[in-house]
Amino acid sequence: MIETDIIIIGAGPVGLFTVFEAGLLKLRCHLIDSLPQPGGQLTEIYPKKPIYDIPGYPTVDAGELIENLEAQIAPFKPTYTLGETAVSIEKDGDLHYIVTTNKGTRHRAPNIFIAGGLGVFEPRKPPIENIDEYEEKGVDYIIRDPKKFKDKKVVISGGGDSALDWAIYFVENEITAEVSLVHRRKEFRGHLDSVQKVIDYSNEGKINLITESEVVGLNGVEELNSVVIDSKTDGKYVKEVDNFIPLFGLKPKLGPIADWGLQIEKNAIKVDTTDYSTGIPGIYAVGDINTYEGKLKLILCGFHETTIAVQSAFKRIYPEKNLVLKYTTVNGVNGF
Repeated sequence: MIETDIIIIGAGPVGLFTVFEAGLLKLRCHLIDSLPQPGGQLTEIYPKKPIYDIPGYPTVDAGELIENLEAQIAPFKPTYTLGETAVSIEKDGDLHYIVTTNKGTRHRAPNIFIAGGLGVFEPRKPPIENIDEYEEKGVDYIIRDPKKFKDKKVVISGGGDSALDWAIYFVENEITAEVSLVHRRKEFRGHLDSVQKVIDYSNEGKINLITESEVVGLNGVEELNSVVIDSKTDGKYVKEVDNFIPLFGLKPKLGPIADWGLQIEKNAIKVDTTDYSTGIPGIYAVGDINTYEGKLKLILCGFHETTIAVQSAFKRIYPEKNLVLKYTTVNGVNGF
């Protein structure tokens, strides 16, 4: 059983900033996220996408923002359960809750912050008839451990930052025996620097770049051993591979949260804007996962919401203590 003061469901930017605001009040936090690393969709989908509405930053890449948030909360020593989905919440006495994940990991705390962004992310699968048969048998939608692909022949599909960045990563870290990047268009949607680097590696023979093509079939008896590529210029042909990695992004859904007895409106959790509570004592919803009159789905608004909610969470644990707002410009940031 993992014990803490606040369980944060969702390790995106708002979830991470919750750790900072809680830490200022000497409250410890543990974060749960279905993705294998902190950052939510900013890390998983568009780490190099520029963001223009973060105060103090004329522009900041999404990945850089997450790195800065992680550095900001480091003094408060957050702990994590990553690659697991929170599936149930149960009451434990008058004050505490127990949150259990799909892998059976149990967490106990008096406060729960649901900061799940748009919900649980599921991979967007390509329309290949038998793709489910090869999941974890050669087909991966998310790369959790790059070493898994050591000395393998890998085909990546996709035209965004994730596909480009992983192809580059495999080459620069000399992981794969061969890496091919398949995209149905000539043009890529990713960061221009990444596109140019892929083209350069292709010219050097380090990446097998296959454009105007799609992977349309998978073959293998017990595990994947080849893919069928449909090329606009060359027609259909079979390519031997060890792994196929379609990186077409992730799609959000509310997931198990929908069954937790919360007030749901248009796939979001209704909250009281006094403290962004859900109507269930000790359970708060902050960031894009919540809804109220005038709601704006901005990271900036999520930062504000969780700052207010943390004050309420403190009072729930220490109802007799007089909480006085202390400015960090005066007191600094004192970690644990």
